[in-house]
Amino acid sequence: MSTGTSRLSRPIQPMPDDIAHRLKEAGLRAAYDERPPYQRNDYLGWIARARRPRTREKRIAQMLDELARGGVYMAMKWGTQT
Repeated sequence: MSTGTSRLSRPIQPMPDDIAHRLKEAGLRAAYDERPPYQRNDYLGWIARARRPRTREKRIAQMLDELARGGVYMAMKWGTQT
């Protein structure tokens, strides 16, 4: 089964249970799944590299906000939205 990540050159990041729960709870799992594999992987790696719980939470909140708004990826414009 292909996950759409086979061409990524960075290590594939697993989806932590708490983040999967937060995506579902916020109704954003579909928005997350629609993002390109590199973005999904980058978000998870970025969150995983947080050393402090507060930083990790801040990064999760940013990801959720960007998914909810659409057209934003890592605080940059992305996609066709204006």
